[in-house]
Formats: sequence, C-alpha cells, structure tokens
Amino acid sequence: MPVIIEALLVSLGMLFVFALAFLGFFLFALTMFPIERGLSKMIWDATAPKKPEPPPPKSAFRDFSRRH
Repeated sequence: MPVIIEALLVSLGMLFVFALAFLGFFLFALTMFPIERGLSKMIWDATAPKKPEPPPPKSAFRDFSRRH
C-alpha cells in the first residue's frame, strides 16, 4: 500500500475516533443537563441571601395611652 494512502487512512481513522469521542461527551452532557440544572438551582437557593424580616409595626400614641 502506498504511503500516502496509508497516511490518509490513519488520519481519517483518527478524525473518526475524535468525532466518536466528541459525540459521546456531547450525549453525556445532554443527558446530565437536567440533573446539573436541578443541582445548580438547589445551590443558588441555598446560598441566596435571606430576605430581612419586616420591622414590627409602630404603635401610635393612642395605643400607648391605653396600655399605661
């Protein structure tokens, strides 16, 4: 077999293996996407700053007079 044909076959074989590996990783990432999104949402919710509690209502002078 001529050297040029052998080099072409080896190169095409390497490209084919690379494409298969890329496809495998792509399908794996596509499969894991919902799980990753759920974990990410859980972490963001856990690390989000808590909303401050509203201050207690202020009483009027009339309420103070009734209590004392």
